[in-house]
Amino acid sequence: MMYRCPSCGNWRSDHTIIDEWNTVIAPPAPELKAVYIDPRSTALLILDMENSICNNHRCIASISKINNLLTKAREVGMLIVYSLTHAGNVSDINYQLSPSPRDPIVKSNVDKFYKTDLENILQHNNIKNVIVTGYSANGAVLHTATAAAFRGYNVVVPVDGFSAANAYAEQYTAWHMLNSPGTRNRAVLTKTDFIALSSRLHNH
Repeated sequence: MMYRCPSCGNWRSDHTIIDEWNTVIAPPAPELKAVYIDPRSTALLILDMENSICNNHRCIASISKINNLLTKAREVGMLIVYSLTHAGNVSDINYQLSPSPRDPIVKSNVDKFYKTDLENILQHNNIKNVIVTGYSANGAVLHTATAAAFRGYNVVVPVDGFSAANAYAEQYTAWHMLNSPGTRNRAVLTKTDFIALSSRLHNH
């Protein structure tokens, strides 16, 4: 492919990942692991599950999965934290995932730690592990999970509890969580029904 050099004005022929795009083979699918969670030191994050944006079949399919996990988390008294987009309202959260009056809610763009009280909420409740669910996989889920890992939290990502507008974005997010230098030593991929709420902690 030919590229115009911005500084010299000349045309050059350079081989880049863009030229290789259609020849790149996806890596093998990662292994999903069973996870044992101590509810006393774990928070369930439900991110941006707003009807106005969770309106494609991939996101809608994730609602029942997140709901099942939410029900189990409430039964054992786990901390539940919700997020909204900057334009979101609590009333727009899907009714199956409605927050209770005591659940904290933060409001930000893709990184839910950015200019919110999320870190203070987690620290106040002695949280060491976060289960990250929501929409979208390559938006709020990816960036909030990464931000949590940067802050020293163990990150559990159930792949049936996140979604995006297309499968590639979900695939990329799963790959990133296990391969990025910022997350690979603190993240585990699982499914919602592979998560056991137990006093026995899962060690990453």
